[in-house]
Amino acid sequence: MRPLRSILCFLAFGLSALAPQISAQAAPSTHRIVIAAGTVLDGKGKSLKNVRIAIEVSKIVAVNPDVEGPVDYDLRGLTVLPGWIDAHVHITWIFGKDGKNAGTEGTTPEDAYKAASNAWLTLMAGFTTVQSVGAPNDIPLRDAIAKGIVPGPRILTAVEPLEGQGEKTGTPDEIRAFIRKQKAAGADLIKIFASKSIRQGGGMSLSQEQLSAACDEARKQGLRTLVHAYKEAVRAATLAGCTEVEHGTLAPDDDLKLMAEKGTYFDPQCGLVIENYSQNRERYLGTQGYTAEGFAAMERNLPMDHEIVEHATKTPELKVVFGTDAVAGAHGRNAEEFIDRVRDCGVDPMAAMISANSLGAEAADRGHSTGSRPACGKSQFAPG
Repeated sequence: MRPLRSILCFLAFGLSALAPQISAQAAPSTHRIVIAAGTVLDGKGKSLKNVRIAIEVSKIVAVNPDVEGPVDYDLRGLTVLPGWIDAHVHITWIFGKDGKNAGTEGTTPEDAYKAASNAWLTLMAGFTTVQSVGAPNDIPLRDAIAKGIVPGPRILTAVEPLEGQGEKTGTPDEIRAFIRKQKAAGADLIKIFASKSIRQGGGMSLSQEQLSAACDEARKQGLRTLVHAYKEAVRAATLAGCTEVEHGTLAPDDDLKLMAEKGTYFDPQCGLVIENYSQNRERYLGTQGYTAEGFAAMERNLPMDHEIVEHATKTPELKVVFGTDAVAGAHGRNAEEFIDRVRDCGVDPMAAMISANSLGAEAADRGHSTGSRPACGKSQFAPG
């Protein structure tokens, strides 16, 4: 039996890799691997006890107590669960050489290394799929990970987001053309800013007609839509048939109920994003979009962020998924959002796991390949 000091087993799609032991470029092992697990969370709310997991050529072929053969990895003292899904990150967001916020537009080799480091840290934190929403720099990192050139989570990217600027955003036809452009550029989904930043008050920045055109065109192109929305923009995005609403602070309960009725996924943040900004205040302050007034607004809004998560989780049938809005300083800390949700927002711990497993997979239209315990699926391992 092979000794392990501490390892979490994430049953999700990705490279078949024991990250500390083999490189990302290595071919999947043809050796049958058997894992003994004392406790397995299936990603759907159930806990399995004393089972064995059999993996062949990167695929999980059995999860039951009767798997035969020698045990390669004894994890009976640990908990085994599906790899988490973070529905909202900015994986290429970095700090520059001066230590200050450099956003997602880095062009130097050093910037690329920092982005790759973000991906590695995120994977090692237990996240095997992330939605990066979005930046053109996401594409080469996404593709390098998919090819096994560098290790990291599966990346789904929005490439260039649709920035709401009122009439300046364009006509509905121009917006439709923008959506088709993102599809041609390799986007996995579409990110839409229907509100201003909460640091600027969070007012609506697209008309209902513009928002409806964007989400309708994305559907025609086979792409999901994630909408940055506060206040009245939450209802507008829901009525437009958009796939998922991000943030949602200051939305009334009636709009949460409407999302539940329409089947709209909801991704509010409980704490990590603002905690990270506060901890790295001097690295952000003075850079584009970050003012002393903006920081004060974020701090004032933190209790309201808690409130929206509390109300959302109490809204029947509302599909609340897990997303952190991780930017520079937060990559690899994604799981802290679980603590915030349970401790500060009263979220049930198992519901928090489901939001980042099977429900997250459903929202990302990946339920067939990740986020829960399938009868047959791919495997990925990372050290805990």
